[in-house]
Amino acid sequence: MQTFIISKVLLLVLFLIGVFSNGQITISGKVNFKNKGTRDISVTLKDSYDGTTTDENGNYSFKTFEKNTQILVFSNPKFVEIEKSIIIGNENLTVNSALKEQISEIDAVVISAGSIEASDRKRATTLLTPIDIYTTAGANGQVSAALETLPGVQKIGETEGLFVRGGTGDETKFFMDGNLVNNFFGNSIPGIKSMDRLNTSLFKGNVFSSGGYSAVYGQALSSVLVLESIDFPERNSIDIGISPLFLTAGFQNVNEEKSKSFGIFGSYSNLGWTTKLIKFNNDFTKAPESFGTNFNFRIKNKNGGILKYYGSFDTNKIGLQSESLEPNIDFDNTSLKGKNTFHNLSFRQKFGEYLVNLGSSYTFNSNFIDLSNIFQDVEINPNSINIKGNYFNAKGILERKINRISAVRGGIEFNQATEKTDLAFSPNPYQSNDQITSVFGEADLGFSNHLSAKIGLRSEYSSEINRWNFAPRFAMAYRISKSWTSSLAYGIFYQNPEQKYFGANPLNYQKAEHYILQVQKSEEGRSFRLEAFYKNYSDLIKTKVLDYRPVAIDNNGDGYAKGIEVFWRDKKSIKDIDYWISYSYLDSKRNFQNYDQSLFPNFAAKHTLSVVAKKFVTNWKTGFNLSYTYASGRPFYNFKTKDDGAYYLNNQGKLKDYNALNFSLNYLPNLGKKDAKAFTILVLSVNNILGQKNIYGYQFSNDGLRSQPILPSASTFVFIGCFINFGIDRTQDAINNNL
Repeated sequence: MQTFIISKVLLLVLFLIGVFSNGQITISGKVNFKNKGTRDISVTLKDSYDGTTTDENGNYSFKTFEKNTQILVFSNPKFVEIEKSIIIGNENLTVNSALKEQISEIDAVVISAGSIEASDRKRATTLLTPIDIYTTAGANGQVSAALETLPGVQKIGETEGLFVRGGTGDETKFFMDGNLVNNFFGNSIPGIKSMDRLNTSLFKGNVFSSGGYSAVYGQALSSVLVLESIDFPERNSIDIGISPLFLTAGFQNVNEEKSKSFGIFGSYSNLGWTTKLIKFNNDFTKAPESFGTNFNFRIKNKNGGILKYYGSFDTNKIGLQSESLEPNIDFDNTSLKGKNTFHNLSFRQKFGEYLVNLGSSYTFNSNFIDLSNIFQDVEINPNSINIKGNYFNAKGILERKINRISAVRGGIEFNQATEKTDLAFSPNPYQSNDQITSVFGEADLGFSNHLSAKIGLRSEYSSEINRWNFAPRFAMAYRISKSWTSSLAYGIFYQNPEQKYFGANPLNYQKAEHYILQVQKSEEGRSFRLEAFYKNYSDLIKTKVLDYRPVAIDNNGDGYAKGIEVFWRDKKSIKDIDYWISYSYLDSKRNFQNYDQSLFPNFAAKHTLSVVAKKFVTNWKTGFNLSYTYASGRPFYNFKTKDDGAYYLNNQGKLKDYNALNFSLNYLPNLGKKDAKAFTILVLSVNNILGQKNIYGYQFSNDGLRSQPILPSASTFVFIGCFINFGIDRTQDAINNNL
């Protein structure tokens, strides 16, 4: 009986297997992308559990009981999802499919030739965020000083400005929320480098382009730095900063909806105490003193548009006395009184498919310099230079996205610059008024996640030059592999001669052509960049002395700059240490301004090396930061004038190599205290801790027989400060996930 039951059960099972086998069919095929089999593609019947994934050759196969008309789905995040309608009968099916790449903002290759970007919206190399800048030893919290650790930027200590790839400091322009920032640096006198005017904490991101930049920006032969201010503060806060050098205080107020905010900030600095504690190379008759204040507000409307305003006012004074190189004079005295005000307004809003960016900026700058000589305690030959300038900029940009990674934009820009210079030793005051109208258009073209391009054109009209220029720009990027990308950029760039050179003779635009090729490897915690560039200069101005001052005689100057740059940043290889290394090689010649022949620029070094390292020790609540900069010796030249005012090279030489090791530490006493009501950070910074005797150049007597070195204000500079914030705990920022 038992045997009979078992036989019946087996017979039933075999019958059912036969029935189900007859009901199942096999669906198989091959999935490819660009004629190559693609793995890990999900192949499923829609609204069922039947399906599989492709193997390494793109083949797939699965069985199903479904019948009649069905939808076969091929999906993978990297590709556009494909649906195919099929009819399932009693026969096996073969269904092949060709995939299309899914265009993605995250996966798309980014054009980065000539630029390094730090932003919360972009995917390029995350470098030089505000925390990066504050924790870079030797930078003293300044954007421009931190940029000097990047490839292509020269280490210049005797004057302000960013000197990039063989270009002068005037060839780099600065922008805040798209608007031109005139007088980015404080007022200064020859031989003393002034600091940035804008506070680093104002900004959430930046784009530094050492060449080949967008057609949205113009009037810069070498470089642009584009700074993007924060939209809204995190919450209400009060900030206080105390040090032997300065006292600062300010507050920010923001509503709960983060639709309105305003703030005010003030600072006072005086180097008087410090001159008594630190040995300075300058003999101050008036220690540097300054006062500054700024105000900001932000408004967000119901449609998401944001209006931002920032305004500032500052004054500064300084006086110096130095031994004279002239035989009939004991001392040279120089004093400065400077005033500056800056206003920046920007508005951004999306209207349907269009993004509108509007903005304007205004700057007034006054620089009054007194010059006098002392002979046997009697003042002789008192002179003065009084420079006043008004600068206005307005820009409008309309942008529309074509797809996720393509867009077109166009706009118009207007600049007006009025300068007046009164020279006590010249009978004729000098005044210029130039209006520059610019139009531009640009397209971002994303052909795939592996290939993109940017094409642009900019045209400008200057009232002083009385003609239009046309500047095409082109760049493209190609992803070589998962972590390697390549970029190239080409562009023509124009810049007006400085205002002080207009008037005596008709002038033309100065011109530079940029060629840039880059390869970059980016992976989690590491980034490597290798970049080669060539710049061709033409129509540079040539000068001579007329009426006691240099004037431009024509645009017959020319030159070139070429080189190779390497950058490596690593946050992964050494536990809890972030470091970067940059190296630049520069070959350059210029025949411009007072040069009477083609010479290697006296503001450039052939070899520049920077090493930056940072480590935060949580148990000690302290961050340790080091930076080292090396630059091979720059040339120096002594030019004299002939009777007709033309220059000639009297003698020349080479400075010794520049070396500086900088150190800073940041101590957070409130770290780990949950009930702490304030965020406090104590800072100790030592620039040139080894006391290297660096020289920036030489000053020469009128006859060229005597000289004296141009030295840093202090061979070793020590800074101690305390910064307190009531309302915002930035502990994690200070520890810094990026270090």
